Amino acid sequence: MFEVLGIVLFVFGIVLSLCLHEAGHLVAARAFGMRVTRFFVGYGRTLWAFRRGEIEYGVKAIPAGAFVSIVGMVRQFDDTDDEPRAMWRFPAWKRTVVMGAGVAVNVVFGVVLIWGMFAFTPLPDESRLQSEPVRVAAVGESSAAARLGLRPGDVITALDGREVRGWDAFTASVRASGGRTLQISYERDGAARTGAVRIPVVDRAGQLGVSAEVPRTTAGPIRAVGATADQTATMIGGTFTALVHLPERIPAVWRSLTGDERDPESPLSMVGASHVGGQLADRGDWPSFLLMLAGLNFFLAAFNLLPLLPLDGGHITIVWFERTRSWLYGRLRRPDPGSVDYYKLAPLTVAAILLFAAFTLLTVAADLVNPVLL
Repeated sequence: MFEVLGIVLFVFGIVLSLCLHEAGHLVAARAFGMRVTRFFVGYGRTLWAFRRGEIEYGVKAIPAGAFVSIVGMVRQFDDTDDEPRAMWRFPAWKRTVVMGAGVAVNVVFGVVLIWGMFAFTPLPDESRLQSEPVRVAAVGESSAAARLGLRPGDVITALDGREVRGWDAFTASVRASGGRTLQISYERDGAARTGAVRIPVVDRAGQLGVSAEVPRTTAGPIRAVGATADQTATMIGGTFTALVHLPERIPAVWRSLTGDERDPESPLSMVGASHVGGQLADRGDWPSFLLMLAGLNFFLAAFNLLPLLPLDGGHITIVWFERTRSWLYGRLRRPDPGSVDYYKLAPLTVAAILLFAAFTLLTVAADLVNPVLL
């Protein structure tokens, strides 16, 4: 039940991330006065639409993302010579801001998700293990703790009548009690209990056979800021590292289709990511769920910065190539060569699209045939 809920929520998170990316382009373009004609969620047949001002908003049949139409983004593809608000007429830095706004929104959304996790989600706080009574998380089979009757959730309060607080103090006392009978006081459901058990010696130290439940703490909105900054820096660095090493991991994905064990670190499609999100939800691990969704946004941002068409990074690269070329020709007292011929770039663009499509099909197939299991 929770796995299905988690999959649905993660799919919603993916679609929301893609929509926010396009909304970033929309807001930036309108802020500069560029003409925007459409903003749609999804692709394919239009299910519902309305017009507000000069922009048509709507929802299409295939909820696989969103798109925004900015007039004159590519001069050759629009008859915009008579359109004063065409994008190509604006300074290079404004066009760069518009094309980079989607990436910026994904980064901001990822940071907000991480901040929300730290601010409002109870997270394990190992520092409290040293200052609070030991709450039992698990009891080893055939252990002294099992013979005593300890259960997960019991809180150990005293050893041989002496109050004990903190995991280190507790384990030190147990280790020193090897070979003798130890009286253990504990609470279960608010009721005090006491029992005695002989502590066996394992590796020359006493061993009771319990593990501690790590206390959880909610940082709150202010304290979460520092933790968010550290986590964001770590994840963004890891995202660029993963992107660099992505090509070398593709053969392992292919081999997983023929029966090899699937590497948990191998690339995932949106299908595989949603499946993992569902598994995390089924475990009740919502912090990892939010971190994974934040990581997806960082990956979308980094991927879109690649200097390839039709990605945002490709458009930004062309804007500054044109600007640099015009400056250089001006210095050489030669006529401005004008805009880049996108038709000449068509073979590279088609090759990039086919490459992206092949990678998507490969990862989707692997996620269906041999999915990553936590």
